[in-house]
Amino acid sequence: MAGPRTNSPAGPPPAFGADLHLELRGPGLRAGLMDALREAVRTGRLPPGSRLPASRSLAADLGVSRNTVVEAYAELVAEGWLTAQQGSGTRVATRAERHRAAPDAPRTRPDEPRPGYGLWTGAPDLANFPRSQWLTVARRALTAAPHDAFGYGGARGRMELRTALADYLARARGVYAEPERIVICSGFHHGLALMAQALRVRRVRGVAVEAYGLDLFRDLLANAGLHTPPLYVDDHGARIDDLAGLREVGAVLMTPAHQYPTGVALRPDRRTAAVEWARATGGLILEDDYDGEFRYDRQPVGALQGLDPERVVYFGSVSKSLAPGVRLGWMVLPEELVPEIVAAKGYGDYMTSALEQLTLAEFIASGAYDRHVRSMRLRYRRRRDQLVEALRQRAPGIRVTGMAAGLQTVLELPRGTESSVVQAAARQGLVIRGLTQFRYEVADCGWQLPERDALVVNYAAPSDSAWAGSLDALCRVLP
Repeated sequence: MAGPRTNSPAGPPPAFGADLHLELRGPGLRAGLMDALREAVRTGRLPPGSRLPASRSLAADLGVSRNTVVEAYAELVAEGWLTAQQGSGTRVATRAERHRAAPDAPRTRPDEPRPGYGLWTGAPDLANFPRSQWLTVARRALTAAPHDAFGYGGARGRMELRTALADYLARARGVYAEPERIVICSGFHHGLALMAQALRVRRVRGVAVEAYGLDLFRDLLANAGLHTPPLYVDDHGARIDDLAGLREVGAVLMTPAHQYPTGVALRPDRRTAAVEWARATGGLILEDDYDGEFRYDRQPVGALQGLDPERVVYFGSVSKSLAPGVRLGWMVLPEELVPEIVAAKGYGDYMTSALEQLTLAEFIASGAYDRHVRSMRLRYRRRRDQLVEALRQRAPGIRVTGMAAGLQTVLELPRGTESSVVQAAARQGLVIRGLTQFRYEVADCGWQLPERDALVVNYAAPSDSAWAGSLDALCRVLP
């Protein structure tokens, strides 16, 4: 602001007053005020129709005479920047929009995705988040919340949510989940970070990971000081027999119900072999059950944790069933690990929002969660069937795999075409990922994954209004 401020005379408050933030520059006060007002209109800080402060108020705020403001307003009215009417005050003219500086047009290189459709992995249909039901149970949970819910709370999480989860996970996923074994976290990433800390305290040197997966989680483990040798993945899931040949590995991170992103389920004999390895070595299985609720062709594959709750750490969240923005997940732990994870959580982000926990607890206990999951399961299955039918008609040479469950499927492509198809999709405004982006090998692992060109297509992500366009764009770029 230019000049000292003084108390404004009594009168109706201006629309902007001291928050107008005009800087007066130049040789004269009137010219400087006019330039500052023009700039505020030109840049959109004062949009058309905005009411300016009364001349007396602005003069007092800027430390100038009232005549200076009156004359500046009058000249800007004459120039068409402002309008002045009796009883309505001085306002920015609607036609003053023509004075605004036009923003630079966004530049899009030919090889950059333009805003359009998204079939990227990892996200559910966010447009169908159950807003009204969530709001209803949130009000109910807030009304019933005990006073201590508004305090710092404990690292394990609210007992209300842990009790609701214990019942739900036992019923829906076959998990042995006493409330005392459950620790609430802010999603799988947070839970895995806590587990990495606990493993390092236990002097574990390495965690085996599946040869297809997210580099985000491999990097998290590596940054914690753990080496991450890969496990070969084929049509029956991770090859468990290879664990015996890996040195200094004390845990294995797996997606047994629906391998991410290939979509295969771990074969029953390999599930048994994984548990036997953990028992024989004292190792741990870290089970990421990221989308276990969504199975279409038969009954859901139960959680591996049910085979041995003392050797399997079960991770779950609402990131796929509700939305990642809710930021709630959980770990079902072997009894001996509970204090170690609680200690690890105490060193960092030890408390997850109590109100969100209480809301989710009520959402589950009321049956609303089950109803939402059933509704989304039907919706995603229709999407999957529409994708398969569209490919049958428009791209009959494309083989579809990994479609029995989850939110995504894999489209097998002719050899050497993955990169060109991804680029062609980007030019169509379609964001999609190739299978190569999920591939993980190291030079000394003793084997090599076969060359495989494919797309990982998330049919759940687009909203209903965007789905038809996304599907059409996909079919146009397939060979």
